[in-house]
Amino acid sequence: MADVSELFESYEQEYTTLSIAISKKLNAVIPGQVGEERKASIRATERELEEADEIVEQMEMEVFNLPQASRTRFQARLRGYKSELGNLKRDLKRISSSSGEREELLLGHTTLDLDSVSMDQRARLLSGTERLSDSSRRLQDSHRLALETESVGVGILNDLRGQREQIQHTRDTLFAADSSIDRAGRTLKTMTRRMMTNRLLTAAIVIVLVLIIGFIVYMKFFH
Repeated sequence: MADVSELFESYEQEYTTLSIAISKKLNAVIPGQVGEERKASIRATERELEEADEIVEQMEMEVFNLPQASRTRFQARLRGYKSELGNLKRDLKRISSSSGEREELLLGHTTLDLDSVSMDQRARLLSGTERLSDSSRRLQDSHRLALETESVGVGILNDLRGQREQIQHTRDTLFAADSSIDRAGRTLKTMTRRMMTNRLLTAAIVIVLVLIIGFIVYMKFFH
């Protein structure tokens, strides 16, 4: 299990690095680009998202190979990464759909001077930087939530282990009590048989004594 969990964490680190790079492109790099440069960045981001998809699939396979007792805490982290990846895909789709409109807008305003365009790009870069910061905070929150979920899962597993030990101890005690009851039952049966034997012997002795006394009386008075 240790090898599987270590492999999951390796994929996890790889995914985190890749998702941060994708988020940076979506929020800070692509918004400040135009034309072919923007299209190239979008295509590169699409490839990175496909790679991130593959990493998430690998993590899912590793979670599937874990024992049921350890699977829950890793599944919670995996769900967080899937949700985050879905958000990144939606951001890319939004940027891709707005690329055509943006180019048409730029072509329709060729009379704008370079200073205005530069100011617009700087504003977009600043906005993208803010979005990148927000994305980084969301990533940190997701990671923190995953760690908290893992901690809760470990606590639950420890509680279950303690309850299992208590149940095992109770079962052992019941087995010992059952064994004692069996021994007591056998002892009672033995004592009962001995009592019956003693009663039979006593009755036999009494009968013999009565016969002897009767014989003596008969011999004394009638012979």
